[in-house]
Amino acid sequence: MIESLIFANASQVVTCAGPARARRGSELGDAGVLADAAVAVEGDRIAAVGRLGDLRARFKSAREIDCRRGVLAPGLVDSHTHGIFGRPRYDEQELRAAGMDYMEIARRGGGIHASVRDLRQRDGDELFALAKPRLERLASFGTTTVEVKSGYGLTLDDELKTLRVIARLQRELPLRIVPTFLGAHEIPLEYRESAARRREYVDLVINEMIPAVASERLAKFADVFCETGVYTVDESRAILSAARNAGLLLKLHADELTSSGGAELAASLGAVSADHLAAISDVGIDALAHGSTVATLLPGTMLFLGKTKHAPARRLIEAGVPVALATDFNPGTSPTPNLPLVLTLGVSQLHLSVAEALLAATVNGAAAVGLADSVGQITEGFSADLALFDVQDVRAVPYWYGDNRCVATFVRGKPCHTSDLGIF
Repeated sequence: MIESLIFANASQVVTCAGPARARRGSELGDAGVLADAAVAVEGDRIAAVGRLGDLRARFKSAREIDCRRGVLAPGLVDSHTHGIFGRPRYDEQELRAAGMDYMEIARRGGGIHASVRDLRQRDGDELFALAKPRLERLASFGTTTVEVKSGYGLTLDDELKTLRVIARLQRELPLRIVPTFLGAHEIPLEYRESAARRREYVDLVINEMIPAVASERLAKFADVFCETGVYTVDESRAILSAARNAGLLLKLHADELTSSGGAELAASLGAVSADHLAAISDVGIDALAHGSTVATLLPGTMLFLGKTKHAPARRLIEAGVPVALATDFNPGTSPTPNLPLVLTLGVSQLHLSVAEALLAATVNGAAAVGLADSVGQITEGFSADLALFDVQDVRAVPYWYGDNRCVATFVRGKPCHTSDLGIF
């Protein structure tokens, strides 16, 4: 029997209602905040949004959930994370504090390489045991959909091991998890000794890893770290073209630290998202403005790295580029599961309005993982992915920075995370 629910007595319902696609420009200015509304759910879908009395008359057998004057919003969508890893990298934070930059740490075998060495020593069960509570913590902040990448294995077996852990998490957690293959996260140290060896690794990604990932249907997306000192534009194009031919959708780490042409490449390939973009060029902005690629901005990363230059969010929005926000949750450069904190940074550092930040972490986040037709809105027919916050005004979600005000989340109409407040 399909269960019916009515979410009642919210101080505000933030619908984010509108087109089932990424929002651009002035479309980002209205989050659809309703002050006197309730939400009906049937099974795994939103059935109606309206006045409580009308919904009670229409859904007579529905069980009511008292929102206790909190804010009911679409579940947040974290469209860029690296959630499968072993040990944290505390030492690198201290090295940066002492003046060593990201690329120098990487050249000395730290950074991604440190996580690669660690992950290769762990089996799938151990990685699952580490990842599960991390993703549950992420869900506790209001996230109901999360993209999770591989990329700390960088061998065929270790990349497949990582993706199989993600598949197990999909089966065992109520979160909606979107898997991404990132075998091109770095050039492994053992392939850096010559140009020929470097080409061998690129060929390995193209000819062995991608076919294996596609054959087992372990990923929805393929991603490449296109950056000076990592993958060139030509290497990234070759890898992503092979992934597209294998049936994978495309993402790209682009222009994080230097303007290397990543945004232009993402637009030319029709990538679903181009992520980071702190060093995007004017040409890159123009390329994204004339395409469909979502610009996923990760201000938590720049904050943690001690950088003062963030992605030019206002210029991107004014140019008509659809903008999303995500945590970049990872062990080295953004160890936070707190997407509301990223909303704070979106407002205080990227100069977004609260509505723009919310839409960037719901509708546009959903677009960045190819789910804008079913996730990210409280609208009839959409998935019943909801987050309830213990605030009376949605502007308080990014205002109380670092504070977790999420009371509960639902995914597909079922509880995902609940607090100890006794609401359910």
